[in-house]
Amino acid sequence: MGVADLADYPWDAVAPLAEIARAHPGGIVDLSIGSPVDATPDLVRRTLADATDAHAYPQTAGTPEVRGAIARWYARRRGVPALTPDQVLPTVGSKELVALLPLLLGLGPGDIVVHPRAAYPTYEVGARLVGATPLAADDPADWPAGAKLVWINSPGNPDGRVRDIRSLQQAVARAREIGAVIAGDECYAELGWDAPWDTEPIPSVLDPRAAGAEAAGVLSVYSLSKQSNLAGYRAAFLAGDAALVARLLAARKHLGLMVPAPVQAAMVAALGDDAHVVAQKETYRRRRAILRPAVEAAGFRVDGSEAGLYLWATEGQDAWQSMRRLAELGILAGPGHFYGPHFPQHIRLSLTAPDDRVQAAAERLRS
Repeated sequence: MGVADLADYPWDAVAPLAEIARAHPGGIVDLSIGSPVDATPDLVRRTLADATDAHAYPQTAGTPEVRGAIARWYARRRGVPALTPDQVLPTVGSKELVALLPLLLGLGPGDIVVHPRAAYPTYEVGARLVGATPLAADDPADWPAGAKLVWINSPGNPDGRVRDIRSLQQAVARAREIGAVIAGDECYAELGWDAPWDTEPIPSVLDPRAAGAEAAGVLSVYSLSKQSNLAGYRAAFLAGDAALVARLLAARKHLGLMVPAPVQAAMVAALGDDAHVVAQKETYRRRRAILRPAVEAAGFRVDGSEAGLYLWATEGQDAWQSMRRLAELGILAGPGHFYGPHFPQHIRLSLTAPDDRVQAAAERLRS
């Protein structure tokens, strides 16, 4: 399978419902895609502007400053101490890394790529792009010996579920048993809501209690899009097994996958400042406190959603019917069909809308 064989981009199917929502007298409340709407922190913007004299090619490996900032951030925020510079690597956003990892690892026909049952579709796209076989399975006992790459996503998109340390230990142990690389997509890790994640840090797959000191066969993927409103910067990174990072770095050099130098400087600023992350989390907490009870009052059950940017909800009927009902209220959501075949009655509602639009959605749902 090649690029020409990929399915149409799924969000195109939502366009007719978006038109219905736009026709609402109060206008559309777009809760469909998790694209940040709040301002990029001033500190980050100033740093980017000061770094725009970028006449030379940037380093694929990242500057010493950005590699150091990534390592310090893992130690300070994720409980992963003592990462060395050769264990981290900046990436051009996290989506390209998710899509390209099977290619960069040399996977192909006959190989199996495991991903969550409720899954962001790019895991499957990356597998199919190289002719590998995608397999949806959450329980490590269901991961087959033929798997070469296992994706876990904690907190999950779309379902907001979190793997605790015991679950991560089991996942890493099973991946090593079958000889697979295990990659943890952790882009929502700063956004925990329900106990215990409202007060405890969400653990990383690189936590030494799960991965061991050397993190053999283990990668963590993170993005600054959500915690720092840097989606437009394409600022992300990976960390983990030094041998795997070196292998990925070599391939990325050949492909020219370089994070622009001003963005690398902005990443250093963002990773070194926790205050803006705390403030942004409180903004999302406020919106969630408005939206969730209104969704439940409208007859939906919210499942998972203990962390992350979304409410994963169902009213017990096909998601497209729920989508239409919401569109007639001027609310646009995402259908569970987009996240695999296992949750056809769920919808995903994003917290990435301005406060007044979230309030408008809540009022319409309650009425």
